[in-house]
Amino acid sequence: MSAQAHNQLPDDFFFGAALSGPQTEGMWQAQGKLENLWDLWSNQDIRAFHNRVGSYAGNDMGARYEQDFALFHDLGLSSCRTSIQWSRLMDADGQLNPEGAAFYHKLFAAAREAGVEVFVNLYHFDMPAYLFRRGGWESREAIEAYASYARAAFAEFGQEIEHWFTFNEPIVEPEQRYEHGTWYPFVRDFARARCVQYGISLAHSLAVGAFRELQASGVVRPDAKIGLINCFAPPYTREDPSEADLEAVRMTDGLCNRWWLDLVTKGALPADVMETLAERGVTMPVRPGDDAILAQGVVDWLGFNYYQPRRVQAPAQDIDEYGNPCFADPYVWKDAVMNKSRGWEIYPKGIYDFAMTMTRDYPDLEWFVSENGIGIEEDRAARTADGAIDDTAYRVPFVRDHLRWIARAIDEGARCRGYHYWGVIDCWSWNNAYKNRYGFVEVDLTHDYERRLKASASWLREVTATHVIA
Repeated sequence: MSAQAHNQLPDDFFFGAALSGPQTEGMWQAQGKLENLWDLWSNQDIRAFHNRVGSYAGNDMGARYEQDFALFHDLGLSSCRTSIQWSRLMDADGQLNPEGAAFYHKLFAAAREAGVEVFVNLYHFDMPAYLFRRGGWESREAIEAYASYARAAFAEFGQEIEHWFTFNEPIVEPEQRYEHGTWYPFVRDFARARCVQYGISLAHSLAVGAFRELQASGVVRPDAKIGLINCFAPPYTREDPSEADLEAVRMTDGLCNRWWLDLVTKGALPADVMETLAERGVTMPVRPGDDAILAQGVVDWLGFNYYQPRRVQAPAQDIDEYGNPCFADPYVWKDAVMNKSRGWEIYPKGIYDFAMTMTRDYPDLEWFVSENGIGIEEDRAARTADGAIDDTAYRVPFVRDHLRWIARAIDEGARCRGYHYWGVIDCWSWNNAYKNRYGFVEVDLTHDYERRLKASASWLREVTATHVIA
């Protein structure tokens, strides 16, 4: 199966940039900003971050946003998605921080002036540290504080912003912080991870409920839409699967994909997944009234972040070394093409397979590719004599192949409306910092965050202008 013949995207298909507040803004203590989880970890153990570049870094967009929006416009990008930082907009008493609000008003105005529409996401793994210390997403206090923050953001910017999102990749914190133990606070407890996932689901639903209420009262503009963004990695298993392999696919898909898809389309969590979890002794901290809260979680559209598939097989054991239930083991596909810098499989067809799943199972929901990109560790090794990085041998094929599968999916009925590339401008990436570079635009850390176009930028500009995937 090939996508080669599908090289034309619709005229109304939009292109944009994906970014986040904590990875770009910098100014980690400015404008009354509170300590967030990344600041907490950076201050506790800066050695955990590549080259000891912690959360203070960003990519200086907080000072350069006018220049960066002009760059987006020059590249033919009509929109960008970033996030408000909860820790910048709100104070420790849960009240609006006027300095933080003023910053975002200026940022949004600069985007409009440059002809770039801002899609606003409310949470990108950056909980205020004081709320984490009070229990984080396992605490109803933090869940309700998030709902209050969302309400304050809608009220403050409701006449400026048309496209809102409650969370980016809500599956990631449960996995990274509480299941795999790779991010602070380094917990390896499957049951706690699912409780965190449940808490995020409640927070999302409360925020959507607040959005609907404020839109009905005229505080939020009538044409505004709200959604959720997740990394929906399509699951695959071996070509001759056993029943146990297929069960591994069901639960992987259920926990990572259908959990969120059912929440945002049905206002409920998948019953088969919840039943299996209960059978394995994993129960949610359900309170009376939670079903009514979750019922509010239905969205207007969806963001789909795609980097890699999930390949799984039946687990070799029922319980791991930490006493956690095992539902699947990784399956190494012999034909996998890997991005060795990131350790991720490059599988463009996965974007098409997800699109077809959406068309079949969730046909009424519009969506867009909200993140997709390739991070290369030695991007600078491709620098040419004139000083520019020639990344056309790897970044251009990566994006081109994904866009062709998107074009095929649209030709076959998928309701995909646009594409945002992750890291159009190089940015700080969690504890990997600047180890892997994603951008069409280089950020030079040795020369005050200076921006320089990479060779791939001219290709991107041509595609956004013509909608032809050459």
